[in-house]
Amino acid sequence: MQFVVKLILSVLVIVAASQLGKRVPTLGGLIATMPLTTLLVLMWLHADHPDDHARLVQYTKGVLWGIVPSIAFFLVVLACLNRQWPLPQVLAAGFGAWLLGAFLHQWLLR
Repeated sequence: MQFVVKLILSVLVIVAASQLGKRVPTLGGLIATMPLTTLLVLMWLHADHPDDHARLVQYTKGVLWGIVPSIAFFLVVLACLNRQWPLPQVLAAGFGAWLLGAFLHQWLLR
């Protein structure tokens, strides 16, 4: 039952952000980049492991350094969109930049 509650709340946050993005794209983008997912995961981790402070610290550290690959993704996507590339190519290029950043992220955090 706890899993179902987590699933429903998480989906509601994502759907709300996407619906808002339809009406006001810049505000939807701001909402989507808010640490909403991080907030949910911190709550779920704490609920599952209330005495494991180190787990929350490690998770937050990963999120903080994970911003760098995300910035790479958005910079590449923005550049490709400005060049009017087709969306599948834009997403592939952005994901490639993110993946490269993610490998670097994991290597640096070892």
